[in-house]
Amino acid sequence: MHSMFRRSVSLGVSLLVLQVVIVLMTTCAAGLLAAKLQSDRIREAYKDRMLSVAESVARLPTVVQAFDSPDPTATIQPLAELIRKASQVTYVVVTDRNGVRYAHPDPRRIGERVSTDPSTALSGEVFVGTETGTLGTSLRAKVPVRAADGRIIGMASVGILESQLSDDLAEDLPELIGWLAAAALVGVLGAALITQLVRRRTFRLEPAEIAQLLETRDAMLHGIREGVVAVDDQEKLALVNDEAMRLLGLTDDPGGQPAAEVLDDGLLDLARGDDDVADRLVLAGERVLVANRMTAKTHDRAVGVVLTLRDRTELHDALRELDGQRTVTEVLRAQAHEFSNHLHVIGGLLELDRPADAVAYIERVGGAGSITADIIDGANADPALAALLLAKSSTAHERGVELRLDPESSVDIRAGDDALTVLGNLVDNAVDAVETGGTVRVLVRSSDRGVRMVVDDDGPGVAESQRGRIFDLGVSSKDADRGIGLALVSRVVTRRSGRVAITDSELGGASFDVWLPETGNR
Repeated sequence: MHSMFRRSVSLGVSLLVLQVVIVLMTTCAAGLLAAKLQSDRIREAYKDRMLSVAESVARLPTVVQAFDSPDPTATIQPLAELIRKASQVTYVVVTDRNGVRYAHPDPRRIGERVSTDPSTALSGEVFVGTETGTLGTSLRAKVPVRAADGRIIGMASVGILESQLSDDLAEDLPELIGWLAAAALVGVLGAALITQLVRRRTFRLEPAEIAQLLETRDAMLHGIREGVVAVDDQEKLALVNDEAMRLLGLTDDPGGQPAAEVLDDGLLDLARGDDDVADRLVLAGERVLVANRMTAKTHDRAVGVVLTLRDRTELHDALRELDGQRTVTEVLRAQAHEFSNHLHVIGGLLELDRPADAVAYIERVGGAGSITADIIDGANADPALAALLLAKSSTAHERGVELRLDPESSVDIRAGDDALTVLGNLVDNAVDAVETGGTVRVLVRSSDRGVRMVVDDDGPGVAESQRGRIFDLGVSSKDADRGIGLALVSRVVTRRSGRVAITDSELGGASFDVWLPETGNR
């Protein structure tokens, strides 16, 4: 029953009750401490007053001289009463060397020995403390009375009842309680205000609802197959989901770290931009990503940006493979059509009884496979390289571009995936650069020391002013969707500690010369 009641109490009520309890407990503790301090202050003030009065009485010449008179009481009693009333203490008592009273507020007590121990004062020391005498429990000060020659001849005792101390404290309590009540009221009002503020900040959701929303958000963000990166207004990473960590090559959650230490330049520039962006190509390491930027707002106030990332590398590879299959299909269809035409020509020549012309025609058209043969022979140690060059050759042929393999090419061992990536992008870039009827020449040398690739074309070339930045992301003479291939080449070369150079080609265009040293990982 208790646990059910506890679960039914709302967050607002719990916060308010908890804060009110804290305020009241703090106020009560502060009140008790203040009362204790006030009591100590009153007691110390009375101690100082009583000690001062007792010393004044003990040193008063009239009192000292009265000790030698036949009737000391006649002189000391009126003087002691006058001093008692003037100093507002409970009593002023003066005794002789034996503790017999010469003065007392109650005249009937004169001549009697004091009810408390006078030995401390009669031994020459000053006593200040609380004792219980004939008038009740009191705070008192006892001071020895000395003759002119320094002899102790009696004692002066001054005291005030403890009840009077309590009455003085009680007089101060109403004001103290008033201040404490005002402080408690302000604290309760502040607690109510804070409770309302917290409820507004939490959209009046209960803790269980907040926890459920958080769990749902985490499950959704980390479960989707699209990378999500949230950057706050301090340029720190507020959220990186699992897919984004995979795309960015991260192993540990970078939440809370500066974005500049985690994100690549392309993503960082995108996050720092002012406008929302849709489907921009960026490089993250060696991955080609499609990024979107959206400004995150709360109550019409920008609190950061959200980047969504999709892996275009896998999509691009799939589309390229599909394009390759389509190209092969079209080539086979064209070759089948062309082969049918050849058969018709040969059949017509034979029907015309011109076998010599038919043989000559067969010899003339039979050399169409020389390019394919050269490629396969030049890259026979690396089937993947041969397949890449064959696919690029078919694509180039369809675009009216001749792709040739340099006869000095030498492939002793497999070039590796990095070399295929670099060569594929360089050939695509060269084919794009030349016009119909142009030529692209490829040199590949693969050995146990590394791979050298040279791609020449007879296109317009690359101006010297652009050679220093041609490998930057987004730099391209083509449309805005380009500028990725050469940037990817640069990153692969940098990772392999290789080198890349751009010069003028013998064919008249540009020449890209790449060296990838052997790393042991192909």
